[in-house]
Amino acid sequence: MSRPQEPHRPFFHFANPFRKNSHKGSQFNPKLRSLLNDFETALSKKLQKLVPNDKGDILSLSWMKLAMESLSEIHCDIKNLITELDLPVTEWDEKWMDVYLDISVKLLDISIAFTSELTRLNQGHLLLQYGLHKLESDSPELFSRASSSLNSWKQHIGSKNPRVETCRPILDNLVESLNLPKVKNSSKGKVLMRAMYGAKVATTYICSVFAAALSGSSKNLLDLTVPNTLPWAQVFSDVQNTVNVEIRNIFSCGKFTVVRELDAADACVKELSTLLQDGVGTSERESFKNSVSDLRKTEEKLSQGLDNLLKVIDGFFKVVLMGRDALLCNLRKAGGAVPDSVIGKNV
Repeated sequence: MSRPQEPHRPFFHFANPFRKNSHKGSQFNPKLRSLLNDFETALSKKLQKLVPNDKGDILSLSWMKLAMESLSEIHCDIKNLITELDLPVTEWDEKWMDVYLDISVKLLDISIAFTSELTRLNQGHLLLQYGLHKLESDSPELFSRASSSLNSWKQHIGSKNPRVETCRPILDNLVESLNLPKVKNSSKGKVLMRAMYGAKVATTYICSVFAAALSGSSKNLLDLTVPNTLPWAQVFSDVQNTVNVEIRNIFSCGKFTVVRELDAADACVKELSTLLQDGVGTSERESFKNSVSDLRKTEEKLSQGLDNLLKVIDGFFKVVLMGRDALLCNLRKAGGAVPDSVIGKNV
């Protein structure tokens, strides 16, 4: 599943869309300033949670679940901000709608790719269960079937998923969309675009981490730079540096997979395969039983982790879809036309 480590992609630099108005939000009235400050403070806290006390947790399924939960919360915060701004869709610039709707369809696409790969990995659970069932039967004549099942699991996990290969162009499009349109004569619009910029940076980066982990290719891991005038910029930079260094260290080890629980299951399978190949004699019985027990515990943790992560990604998909549908519905109710760039892309 993991591929040889590839050279770091260059940092992506973007022009500061808030260069002229980046000093303490002074261009906003107190209410707008408070709304923006609340959003950006919450964004910083959610990003900070992605640096665990133990760096060994990075790329565990539980850490990936936390990252996706954070994304869902950020997008819910954007939805709530739109409500608090009291900015009817009739007052939205068409370029704002283009940004929001185009980004949302890309996020739906990449969520489907992630779900496809996690579902495929989960299907391999049946092979592990079958192998464990034969091993726990304590019947040597069934061990050959167990060995075959474990080998099939390894081949299944190591195979490629074409859906995941679509992540790279989606990520490139997300990076390009970070250059948000300029906003003129609308303080509410400026608040919305600045908040969306923060959400977009966090989303693009976290999606790149998922794409790298699930594709087994470090080329999908992005390095983004953001204007240092933004209050969450330093936190994002620290999180990105910490996480990227650890992920690239994992890739550099050339492991079969970079997802922690999958790697643990693979280690157990390797140990059992060696014992089965050499033959389980009387002197190896205790070691054999311990190895089977270890694989059972690892398999259960892997299965639960995949199930939980799938549920969270499904939740993120629904959050994005509901936000998109709500905007389109409100636009139609107001008698507005759906932007030409969105026609044909509706989900």
